[in-house]
Amino acid sequence: MTYAFDNDNPHAADQHTYLPAILDMGSIARISAIEDLDLAGARCWEIGAGAGTIAGWLGSRVGPGGHVLATDVNPRHIQPRPNVTVQRHDIAHDPVPEGPFDLVFSRLCLTHVPTRHELLPRIAATLAPGGALLIDEWETGYRRGVLTAADPRAAALFERYQDVLIGTILAGKGHDPNWAGEVHGAMVAAGLVDVDTVVTARSWAGGTPGALLVVSNLQHLKVHFLANGFTEADITVLSEGLMDPATHLRGNLTVSTLGRRPAAA
Repeated sequence: MTYAFDNDNPHAADQHTYLPAILDMGSIARISAIEDLDLAGARCWEIGAGAGTIAGWLGSRVGPGGHVLATDVNPRHIQPRPNVTVQRHDIAHDPVPEGPFDLVFSRLCLTHVPTRHELLPRIAATLAPGGALLIDEWETGYRRGVLTAADPRAAALFERYQDVLIGTILAGKGHDPNWAGEVHGAMVAAGLVDVDTVVTARSWAGGTPGALLVVSNLQHLKVHFLANGFTEADITVLSEGLMDPATHLRGNLTVSTLGRRPAAA
């Protein structure tokens, strides 16, 4: 499978800057709140580690007695960090790494993998007894994402952007906009217990990481937007609108689902 976003694209560096700025605080808070998970000495696996910021944070917590495996189909943006091993790995095709892991974390990854439902039980099986699987995904089915905008043209173009990105570009690569809401049931079906889902969102002002991520996406996937009805002028108007502090977007809903492998009897 070819992923829509290519880590070799020059704009991928911006993507891997903005996504951690948007999401890391919430992901770290969620991991830190997992009951009975002692990260000191823990064995962790991050699937689709992106920029490696969460893997690096985990590495600083597990210490020399623990280990973090950070995998990505193209790990070029993951910098070396203490207690972290970086591995090129395509979760869609390669065998899952051998566990057991005390924590497996995935963010904005499995939604792009068509075999996600078949993969989840295999991922869950890598957990140690009592281990935790945490999957954070964006709910992408919502529209009416512009809260305020000085330029109504930019507001209308953002709605078109959402339709083309989600409904055409990503859908053509296997993305499922409903996956975020299906993770809870998939974890239960895989035999995990104490499954819990938390949904969070906040607005993104123009010029801040959430809005800048859209600007980056427009450039990263520009050829696809142009092939689906956007013009160069459309991209300019929308990008300028997203830089305007008068613009406020309704940020994507982050659906964070946690499940535990039953503890040994």
